[in-house]
Amino acid sequence: MKIGILKRLEKIFGDFYLALILIFLYAPILVMVVLSFNSSKSRTRWGGFTWQWYTQLFSSSMIMDAFKNTVIIALLSSIIASIIGTAAAIALNDMKKLPKSMLMGATSIPMLNADIVTGISLMLAFISFGISLGFKTVLVSHITFNIPYVILSVLPKLKKTSRYTYEAALDLGAGPLKAFFAVVFPDIFPGILSGFLLAFTMSLDDFIITHFTKGAGINTLSTLIYSEVRKGIKPSMYALSSIIFLVVLILLLITNFAPNINKVHKNTKIKGMR
Repeated sequence: MKIGILKRLEKIFGDFYLALILIFLYAPILVMVVLSFNSSKSRTRWGGFTWQWYTQLFSSSMIMDAFKNTVIIALLSSIIASIIGTAAAIALNDMKKLPKSMLMGATSIPMLNADIVTGISLMLAFISFGISLGFKTVLVSHITFNIPYVILSVLPKLKKTSRYTYEAALDLGAGPLKAFFAVVFPDIFPGILSGFLLAFTMSLDDFIITHFTKGAGINTLSTLIYSEVRKGIKPSMYALSSIIFLVVLILLLITNFAPNINKVHKNTKIKGMR
């Protein structure tokens, strides 16, 4: 009887603790989203529902340019990082334990290192090689810190893939490239997709590294929000931040549920073959 009461109290306490954490994490974001629909510029008074801040947001050429830069950089860096990261993961998977551990440690540095250190290091490297800071330096920087995320997403899938199926495809007359895309690629695709979406999210959200490597005359949404907030908080910034949060949330949901959807599809296909 006492054990049952203790377990019930433990569950109630656990649920309360989880709810408290979620409130601390998401209550400020919820307030920001609500304020983005407030017709009053006051943060303490509700003036009625309005879409004017979103209209103002999309009619601003400065914000639209920053949005275009952000999306292009995020897409290009994610695609390139996915290609390089997948190739690196395949190479690492076939290595011996010692060199593999050393290279894994080296590729993990951009993730473990403080963003400000990475940003300053990349900035100094570009300046040392005489490369002017701008769009291309931001793109290279985003590719650099995105590659490890792709590697870590693809490697677990590669470990589950049987090498014998690839060798069997070669024995049956397929070339190395055709055998890879016919046998290996479908198995590791969920990992590549997860790595791509994670890289896209990280690129979309990055501020510190972008701030140090962007130079003058180019802005992304994160750097634009920072510069605008320093001048004074505008309601259109609430609208912009709300959209960014929604996009990142959708991408994270896709990242988490894509592997499960793939498993369900694969199981359904196997049952259909039976």
